[in-house]
Amino acid sequence: MNDSASQPGSSGRPTHFWREEIGLAMVFLTRLPWPGRLPESRPLMAAAWAFPVVGVGVGLIAAFAYWIAHGLGLPASIAALSAIAAAALATGALHEDGLADVADGFGGGADADAKRRIMRDSHIGSYGVLALVLATAAKVAALAALADVETAVVALVTAHALGRSMIPALAHWLPPAAPDGRGRDAGRPDTIGALWAAGIGVGVALLILPAGIGLAAALAAGGAAAAIGWLARRQIGGVTGDVFGAAEQLGEIAALFAIVSYLGS
Repeated sequence: MNDSASQPGSSGRPTHFWREEIGLAMVFLTRLPWPGRLPESRPLMAAAWAFPVVGVGVGLIAAFAYWIAHGLGLPASIAALSAIAAAALATGALHEDGLADVADGFGGGADADAKRRIMRDSHIGSYGVLALVLATAAKVAALAALADVETAVVALVTAHALGRSMIPALAHWLPPAAPDGRGRDAGRPDTIGALWAAGIGVGVALLILPAGIGLAAALAAGGAAAAIGWLARRQIGGVTGDVFGAAEQLGEIAALFAIVSYLGS
């Protein structure tokens, strides 16, 4: 791996180092251990295609927690909270932290520099708290509205895969908002790498949901990610790691809402 001639590129497309690319995405996007070796000196977006793959894994963890809670006879709302808590534990609440920071920065900053400064502050403000409360309530309401445990399990896997599949597109089409920080350090996938990520996420949705519902969920997640990207460009001039986290959360919620609109009880 130290031989530069053997190093795969940073396009974000899958290569013959695909196992290591999945590991790179997993160790950054979650707190889960990875047993194999990882690529050296490669930015995160070199593994962009693997983001929805990791999303499937997180979705399965959340779905398992939901299934256990349901099997214990707990109401749907508590099963939903169990799923949300399990996903947050698996990821270290990485994306939730980004959502809170974006809400604080966009809501409390007077200009772009002030917004970015607030987003870098480790303390959470009232806008951030409100965003987390509303996001959690939205997920609980959506999952509780689904008719049965099988539908909830499929919805969780789909939403987590789609939410993460949209991040590489933002990294490709929007510039970093600051000269330093996670957004710039992550790198930028090329067009094909971003399309690989989106394609895998959409493919998961179409595979495990009826085609029309899967497509609706994918369009909803993509629309939510595009909206936060547009807002970030206007507010702070581009994307940051926090913006990626907010896009994942909003994409996840939008996908759940789309599924509920078709399959809700």
